[in-house]
Amino acid sequence: MELSTEVLMDMHRRMVRIRLFEEAAGQLAEAAKLPGFLHLYVGQEAVAAGVCATLSDGDQITSTHRGHGHLVAKGGEFRPMMAELMAKSTGYNKGKGGSMHISNLDVGMLGANGIVGAGAPIAVGAGFGNKLKGNGNVSAAFFGDGSTNIGAFHEAANMACALKLPVLFICENNEYGEFTPRDQTMAITDIVDRAAGYGMPGVIVDGMDVVAVHEAAVEAKARALRGEGPSLIEAKTYRFYNHHGVQNLGLKYRTDDEVSEWKERDPIFTFEDRMVEAGNATRDDFNTVWAELRADIADAIQFADDSPAPDPEQLLVDVYTMSTEGAAS
Repeated sequence: MELSTEVLMDMHRRMVRIRLFEEAAGQLAEAAKLPGFLHLYVGQEAVAAGVCATLSDGDQITSTHRGHGHLVAKGGEFRPMMAELMAKSTGYNKGKGGSMHISNLDVGMLGANGIVGAGAPIAVGAGFGNKLKGNGNVSAAFFGDGSTNIGAFHEAANMACALKLPVLFICENNEYGEFTPRDQTMAITDIVDRAAGYGMPGVIVDGMDVVAVHEAAVEAKARALRGEGPSLIEAKTYRFYNHHGVQNLGLKYRTDDEVSEWKERDPIFTFEDRMVEAGNATRDDFNTVWAELRADIADAIQFADDSPAPDPEQLLVDVYTMSTEGAAS
């Protein structure tokens, strides 16, 4: 598949946006400016960028507890995202969702989710609605390897295949379910082997290669729009930081050498090297992107710092529906 320089640079920009947002969030967490847990997406940027570059504004995605990168890649803005993480009233969810439950329906991001595997059924519901309406949209569910051990994933996959729904199942296999290696929780090596049990095609891609991810997503979306049902993409990837927080070395469940080996395959820097070697971009082109986005991040942090905390009187607003007007008797 021949990709234009415009598409390639768009995917690069998405990856850099994710990296800078996540690095900044990690620093703010270390400074005790972010409440709650923080699960960083650093290292996995190629998956979100490659998939979301395939999707239209009307397409929907569901996410995980590690969801900032998905929202950034789908078009989320830095200011309301940073404000949400800092629990400010100007956040996407008025400071009530935070890191693990951030969402923005305007860009089709149906929500990060603190419950492992819970995004897949939501994406299938969205896919059912898209098929019913005939609107030409697809939904994509991002989930980790550990999620495929959860019953909700299997129910979602079965329903999507039985009804031939326009859904993309995107497994980000980073080889760990929290702190547990994949080979201690399942007998198979490749998650994609599970696709055959539901009658859908599955493909393994290098999750550190944004072009490989994008090409697989393009084919899966085209298949879905032809009415042929869902596909499973297993992206072999790696998170550079701990399950939560910013520690990356000295961890008991994985070695420093393992982390270093994966960092040598950094999805952004290896992509930049290939682009320069192919003559599609220059180092100055990339430096300009990094500088521009660093300024945007600084602006977002200042915006969030200056934003007010939610009014306590707004505690239940958008949480419960208090009125029963119009309800069936």
